[in-house]
Amino acid sequence: MIKLNHIHPSCLTELADENGPLIWILMIPTTNSIMEDFIKNKITEKELLDNTPLNIAYQSIYLCSATTLPEARNKGKTKELSINAIKEIQKTNPIENLFVWPFTKAGEALATTIANASLLKLLIK
Repeated sequence: MIKLNHIHPSCLTELADENGPLIWILMIPTTNSIMEDFIKNKITEKELLDNTPLNIAYQSIYLCSATTLPEARNKGKTKELSINAIKEIQKTNPIENLFVWPFTKAGEALATTIANASLLKLLIK
């Protein structure tokens, strides 16, 4: 979590109400070369984070995880939270790609919607 916060404070984002978190988003900005290595299975997810250098301009964002409790689903909040996090990261980084490793069709659909709304190229592992 310390490294993620150093990369950018918007890497870890959540939406909560009085009962606690409803949505958690984990994004990892990184370089295009690290993104390509991950998509080509040359490195693991852990290595993606470990190999991401600090204090540089990132060109890609890995949408690592988006967890939404059932009561918060189908309201557009996960998409909105993700897009807002990307916009914050783009203020200091020339992000051009969003990449994902989806485990569900819903996850892939969410990534597609986020990429389109953010005008980013989507790459899928």
